[in-house]
Amino acid sequence: MDFWIVAGLAAFILGISKGGMPVMAILSVPLLSLYMDPALAAGLLLPLYHVADVYAVHLFRRSFSWANLRILLPAGAVGVAFGYLAISYISGDPVRLLLAGIGLAYVSTTWRNRLRGLVAPPRPVEASRGVVLGALAGLTSYIAHAGGPPYQAYILPQRLEKMRYLGTTTIFFASVNLMKLPAFIAAGQITSDSLQSVLWLAPFAVAGAWSGSRISRWLPQHVFFLLVEIALLLVSVKLLWDVFT
Repeated sequence: MDFWIVAGLAAFILGISKGGMPVMAILSVPLLSLYMDPALAAGLLLPLYHVADVYAVHLFRRSFSWANLRILLPAGAVGVAFGYLAISYISGDPVRLLLAGIGLAYVSTTWRNRLRGLVAPPRPVEASRGVVLGALAGLTSYIAHAGGPPYQAYILPQRLEKMRYLGTTTIFFASVNLMKLPAFIAAGQITSDSLQSVLWLAPFAVAGAWSGSRISRWLPQHVFFLLVEIALLLVSVKLLWDVFT
């Protein structure tokens, strides 16, 4: 019974993150890891991500940045493919350190400039940065389930309107999660037993996505993006924690 309570909570939190509150996503795998191997926990959650992705894409389908997606989606596919081919040769800890460095560098620079009253103009869509950081997001999402730092480092400086940011982010990571699915099945992280559990947990993920969308729409834009930056900081700190513990 304890497992199902925690699993339902993890699914609900996952859904909230997909509904537009990324600060919550960091908690799902650690919660399930209290009761099962982290790799199996990630495998159980991936189909739930797909369920929440479908609902989230429906929610935010009317507002997204195609100029960014046409760069990020092919780059993310290359990153996932490279991760699949290189997974046996790439250690997780250097990847986590790289991600933590990207996230901490962005947050510290942004907050320092903000305290000094220095506000940089929005960055334009840049193909070169999008290709590099999009591929890195796909690679690290596959290897460490942590594609957020490179993606946020690319997209946040553009200062997109809140709903365009949510739509772009949702479509990109829904696509990356779909790309990861065949490899997870081949690795045995998704099984018939885990899929049966997904059927029971899917309503919690959808309820979480609905709740997250309501919260994200209600929050003022400046508060919303401050929470995104805090989420990036927390993810970066957790990655460092995973390395050193």
